[in-house]
Amino acid sequence: MHLHKYEKIWLTFGIGSLILFLAILGFTAFAFGHHPPSELATVDSQNLDKDELFSEPGLKQVGENDYQAVLVAQAFGYNPSTLEIPQGATVEFFVTSADVIHSFTIPGTNVNFMVTPGHVNTATHTFDEAGEILVICNEYCGTGHQFMQMRIEVIPQ
Repeated sequence: MHLHKYEKIWLTFGIGSLILFLAILGFTAFAFGHHPPSELATVDSQNLDKDELFSEPGLKQVGENDYQAVLVAQAFGYNPSTLEIPQGATVEFFVTSADVIHSFTIPGTNVNFMVTPGHVNTATHTFDEAGEILVICNEYCGTGHQFMQMRIEVIPQ
């Protein structure tokens, strides 16, 4: 098969660009410590009310300024729908889904993950600024998806 000179140039440019893009992506992922979710914790999504962790969702203080937020994503909402967190507190979120795939996104932070039934996802964030934060779902989860949200109220101390 004979390739014209310009075809060879464009093929070389395209393949070279692809290799460069993948190299940059791999380097930045390694340099910034990005990695795929590897949480191995699972739950029975049909019996969350009987699960030790998810039977009583909410915010629990586990240290002087450390909290644990246990949340259940379900049809067009999160349980609980509001969390009151002291300013400067570090919160570890434990989130699962009771029905379909959702997401848990706190805008302006690096807390953003897919929530799947039967799996427990975790993330940790320190809330340094007081105010109200709207948590949203970025995964289309049905006809009421646009209403799926919760509030985090960061209370000044």
